[in-house]
Amino acid sequence: MSLNMLDPASRADDLPPRPVARRGLLAVMCACVVLVVGMVAAINLAVPMLAASTLHPSASALIWIVDTYVIFFACLVIPGGAAGDRFGRKGVLLTGLLLFAVGALISAVAPNVAVLLIGRAITGVGAAAVLPNTLAILMHAVPAARKAPTIAVWASMSGIGGILGNVGGGAVLSGGSWRWLFVAAVPISLVLAAVVGRVAPVSARHDRRLDLPGTLLLVGASVALLLGIVQGPEAGWGSAVVIGGFVCAAVLFVGWTIVELKVEHPLLDPRLFRLPGLRSACLGMTAIFFGMFALFYVNASYLQYVKGFSVLQTGLGVIPLTVPIILGTRHVGRLAHRIGLDATVALAFACVGGGLLGLSTSTAQSPYLAYAAWLVVTGIGVTLALPTLSAAIAGSLPHAQAGVGAGLQATTREFGSALGVAVIGTVLTARFVDAMPSDIRAGHDPHTVAQALAVTTADRANDVVAAFVSAADLGFRVMGVIVLVLGALVVGESLLARRRAGK
Repeated sequence: MSLNMLDPASRADDLPPRPVARRGLLAVMCACVVLVVGMVAAINLAVPMLAASTLHPSASALIWIVDTYVIFFACLVIPGGAAGDRFGRKGVLLTGLLLFAVGALISAVAPNVAVLLIGRAITGVGAAAVLPNTLAILMHAVPAARKAPTIAVWASMSGIGGILGNVGGGAVLSGGSWRWLFVAAVPISLVLAAVVGRVAPVSARHDRRLDLPGTLLLVGASVALLLGIVQGPEAGWGSAVVIGGFVCAAVLFVGWTIVELKVEHPLLDPRLFRLPGLRSACLGMTAIFFGMFALFYVNASYLQYVKGFSVLQTGLGVIPLTVPIILGTRHVGRLAHRIGLDATVALAFACVGGGLLGLSTSTAQSPYLAYAAWLVVTGIGVTLALPTLSAAIAGSLPHAQAGVGAGLQATTREFGSALGVAVIGTVLTARFVDAMPSDIRAGHDPHTVAQALAVTTADRANDVVAAFVSAADLGFRVMGVIVLVLGALVVGESLLARRRAGK
């Protein structure tokens, strides 16, 4: 998100917006948000199809297919907003939609995994240009009295985008090919670009320089970190590629910190994390999305392989998670006022972590209703966490840095999503290989359910599914424990900061 997007001083010389139908503009900007956020969720539904496709992706390649989009989205969302300030928000938004369409088209026709990853990366760059500039355009177009409700509607699109990504993605994928997901994104992007070109107002440009070195270092460090995590099960945790990935990530993160401390206009000033409230809230936001998107990654395969759901039923099957978000978000403020912010955050992490641990008890024989009940528990935690942590991030910064807070929220959400998919995918692969019957493992060494089912007879399919259930259970337990530990750190630091402030 743009670092000065919401700073009134930064807009003092903006050109007055030409008359627009504000409701129509809000609807178009929200549709853009739903498109780029929905793709984050929808791709998880395609994982079983991709695994069984003629691309023959490895287990680690499947994780990269999901995460490449997310990591470019996460690392470039702040410079995407800054680019809008410098080169024009409408122009950068249009460029982002066109890049999204190009990346989706490349993904749709990809003949191999490498080309698919290139397409996913381009689509992620496009998404990073789209998301921050939708809000920037709205803030430029609406009157001061309408800014708060407009921001609230815009922010709610992140949750709705996840729902529509699952449901819409399931409907599209029911056509029988993972390629349809990307094919469908192309005309949607182009239509939105045409409408944006017609209705969006033009705002003044600013001469703020882009922090290109900081951006490249952050992207490189993030990719190196995920490389070390994702390649562990296949390459071995002591292999050169894994150790090299972790070492490279550490060096690049240190280099990024040094650059950001010295540059005049940093991508993200590391000194901000000296604020304990901001630091703990960002960690909390990362942890919540870490757990939620780990759940999305496993859910798609679990419901299809274990429960026998169709891809459309699978998209609908995650809806219980979203019911509390839809019904309960407006009540969170009153609850936080009554029991306190720290208690609300603690309850949120208890529900998310406890929900993941509850999901780990599911078996092939467990009814879907029991699974859905734990989804609701997890959804309650997400409902409590998102507005509370968002308010904590915004409240930790002065009003002039509201854009920084918005950018941090977007970055922490997407980075947590990418990290959650990488970690649970890694745990899932390692456990699945260990739980596979020895004769199947020795003869074929499969690393995905699709690979195992392709080389076994029908009467051994249950053994493969049992190995996956074992892997999913361990994955949910690991993620649940990690979320609970991170939640304890978040609440503990917040309590400590309040105690110090009271002295």
